[in-house]
Amino acid sequence: MKGLFEMDKIKKVKVAVVGCGVISEIYLTNMTGKFEILEVVGCCDIIKERMEKRANQFNIKQMNIEEILNDKDIELVLNITDPKNHHLVSTQVLNAGKNLYSEKPIDLSIESARELVQLADKKGLLYGNAPDTFMGQAIQDARFYLDSGLIGDVTSVTATLNRDSGLLAERYPFTALPGGGIGLDVGVYYVTAMLSLLGPVQDVSGFVTTIRPERTHYFPNKEDFGQKFRLEAENLVVGSFRFASGVFGNLHFNSSSIGNEKPQITIFGTDGILYLPDPNQFGGDVKVILKGTTEPVTLPHTHAFTTNSRGIGPAELAWSLRHGRKPRTSKEMAFHGLELLLGLYKSSETRQFYKMTSSFERPTPIPRGYLDESYGGSPAEAGLAI
Repeated sequence: MKGLFEMDKIKKVKVAVVGCGVISEIYLTNMTGKFEILEVVGCCDIIKERMEKRANQFNIKQMNIEEILNDKDIELVLNITDPKNHHLVSTQVLNAGKNLYSEKPIDLSIESARELVQLADKKGLLYGNAPDTFMGQAIQDARFYLDSGLIGDVTSVTATLNRDSGLLAERYPFTALPGGGIGLDVGVYYVTAMLSLLGPVQDVSGFVTTIRPERTHYFPNKEDFGQKFRLEAENLVVGSFRFASGVFGNLHFNSSSIGNEKPQITIFGTDGILYLPDPNQFGGDVKVILKGTTEPVTLPHTHAFTTNSRGIGPAELAWSLRHGRKPRTSKEMAFHGLELLLGLYKSSETRQFYKMTSSFERPTPIPRGYLDESYGGSPAEAGLAI
């Protein structure tokens, strides 16, 4: 790989991770083993045992937040704390003059998220935001086929997701809290995929609610068995929106359903219909029904990153930093996605359309042909460097 990337000439980007919870393991696995542009130097967490575990597991330094912010060699900080802490940590990182990549959502309100975007602009820093799954093989394949005109002019798009919020609250308690609901925690993958493919949205309307908010813990092997608790996060989001291009969209996110997920994004065009796999994953088959046919066919894969590649966002941001360009996981697209979702909530409250205040530039597609190890092809990271 050194010959391909000339990493002896390109200075690696030193990274520190803030937040050592469950999702940190796959991030650190990929950031230390898959993306050569990154050099992970340390990690931090308010729970000492979690920090020690990750530091030992990946042979990196245990650090407190002050050490990270004051280390002049650290150029990029990955913020994967709980959603309620995103604003505080992201503000500290940006004020320290460091580039930032944050887990989703960017923040829990439109106003506070706008403050972060403006702060990054004021400081002249790169600020990327999850999800980065849209840079995986499936959505990039779909982008290639859409841009090639395979299904003609796109006229509408629909996204559907089902989950069981009660079961999730037992396994992952944060999903019952603000920021952990079906919209901000999971629906954001669908929204980001649609935005990356079709561009910004102008108007939004919708209904948002929490069905059966009062619950009882029912796992008999847990200490809280039989105790009452409350779902503070939404578990049903239904909405419609209009893209600036004139395309119409709708979504149906329901976690007051069954746990066996049946995710789907369907894009309708004048010459065909494109079916996308789960946007919460990086890979999967893209299928199409063309005019004159009745059954979908699977399209050939054209892009890399078929497996879990969390960390591709920080890696692409690091390449952007070295090449002086805007990252594909731009703060503007992340803010727009958050505004779309929270715009649905505002529409539900007011029973009126919500007019979007933000916009963004559709991210540049990742070049074709850089297939990953599952194909025995060239190292996939080469595509991120372009």
